[in-house]
Amino acid sequence: MTPRGRAGWLPSALLLLQVPASRRVQGAKQVRLVHCPADESRTRLCFPGCLSLSGPSRVTGIVGGSLSVECQYREEFINNSKYWCKFPCALLWKMLETRESEREVRMGRVSIRDRPANLTFTVTLESLREEDAGTYGCGIDVPFSLDPTLEVEVSVIAAPAAATSPERPTGSPGSPTTLPGPTWSTASDPGHPPRSRLGSAHFLLLVFLKLPLLLGLLGAVLWVHRPSSSSENR
Repeated sequence: MTPRGRAGWLPSALLLLQVPASRRVQGAKQVRLVHCPADESRTRLCFPGCLSLSGPSRVTGIVGGSLSVECQYREEFINNSKYWCKFPCALLWKMLETRESEREVRMGRVSIRDRPANLTFTVTLESLREEDAGTYGCGIDVPFSLDPTLEVEVSVIAAPAAATSPERPTGSPGSPTTLPGPTWSTASDPGHPPRSRLGSAHFLLLVFLKLPLLLGLLGAVLWVHRPSSSSENR
């Protein structure tokens, strides 16, 4: 390059350095880092318009249970479609999306309910599985512009094991003790045969009824055969 060429582009380069950075990238989408209000310990990559959405940055559910993510939006997006996507969100990665005519939609284990009165929409995941854990996003469909999206980290943990109480040993102080009842032997002694109830009743009947009758009959016989007084006088 000739010295005259260098002298031609050097003032232009110096002039370019004096132009603000925002003007040098005029017309391009800017990317900035912001602190998430829900979790200030994390820093999120955010595109213009992402501050139009707010909500939790991390939710946790239990395997087999369900969890909900509530995202709040500005009033200007009240008629826009809301969706739930796998992060980073793209057109083909939208899992579920509402329509202006359908404020509540469901597909499989995922549902979205838009509440325009509260300027919120709630995403619910049911029958959680371990593979559901990951990074998701709730977003707003804005035609001809970047969609505002909110990054949400979903964690799924195993259900805690149910605590089982140890079995109480038999005969402990807190439990009643059952005593064995008396047992009666039904074996008969060969030397002393048992009397039946019928024989005992017959014996009593003989004593109280038949014995007086026999005594009466015996007395009558003796009375008939007693010696007469006439025979004694002879």
